[in-house]
Amino acid sequence: MSITQPAESVTIELGRRTVTVPKGGYYDRFRMDPDLDQVAADPRVSNVDFFRGLSKTKVGSPIGETYTPNFYYRMSSARLTMLARSSAIRSRLPEELEPLEIAPGIGLASVIFFRYDVCDIDFYTEAAVGVAVKPARHGGLGFLDLVTDLKNDHLHSYVFALPVNTEIAQVRGHDGYGFPKWVTELDVDIDNETTTARVANDAGGVDIAFAAPTPKQSRFRSGERVSSLTSYTKVNGIWQSTFNQTNLLSAGSVSLPRGLKLELGEGRMSDDLRALKPIKTLRLDVATEAQAALHMPVTTSLRPREAAPESR
Repeated sequence: MSITQPAESVTIELGRRTVTVPKGGYYDRFRMDPDLDQVAADPRVSNVDFFRGLSKTKVGSPIGETYTPNFYYRMSSARLTMLARSSAIRSRLPEELEPLEIAPGIGLASVIFFRYDVCDIDFYTEAAVGVAVKPARHGGLGFLDLVTDLKNDHLHSYVFALPVNTEIAQVRGHDGYGFPKWVTELDVDIDNETTTARVANDAGGVDIAFAAPTPKQSRFRSGERVSSLTSYTKVNGIWQSTFNQTNLLSAGSVSLPRGLKLELGEGRMSDDLRALKPIKTLRLDVATEAQAALHMPVTTSLRPREAAPESR
């Protein structure tokens, strides 16, 4: 069971919002600018080599001055990738974005669950419904875009739903990054045997629930398997791109997975996934241990797509 509030907390200001964080936790002690030697001494953290190669920068943002990137020292995640009709994806996307297709008329939709055990803004859980999109300002063929992105371990996405279970994660993600975040009860548990998640709706019932055997895990040296993701959002009406780097330490995948259960209930996440009209589950990726660096968004240039006939 995910715990959203500790026994003791302190109040902090983020822009015009007030939130609580764990007293004596990472944010309370370091305010996004941690001492990596102290982090390395945390028994939950394997090592901090990945972060020593990245520098923190103090920047202005809608939530006030902050340090970027946001470091995630120990996390786990599960991604379910599905085929979906491009026409359904396109109907849900802003007009400036275009689905990335793996075949004519077929795009990619994902449901992802995250558990952040140690990070700059303390423990929290998160879930997402999103789709793969073409890179900004790129007019090439979708299949060639996909081949290039997979070869470079760099995909581009648009997220429709991104619930979390703590106030600071919601405020930073919504006000600072422009993501569609809200706070709800959200449990994510991932180990070498099983992967489970449950996102509650406003009434306390099931929005989305997931369970599956964890794919066999392979260990990697820090820096051996680093992938990246660019997500597009609007902040105060201006398009932004957010860059995220993930350092896999233990991960596994299975194509056309069996034995999984994805329950769609009533809520924002399930509504968004149903609207994408997924056709078939393509792949399950689970990382029982990973690290990440989430950079603050930067302004990007996007223009409305040209009208095109619907794929059949």
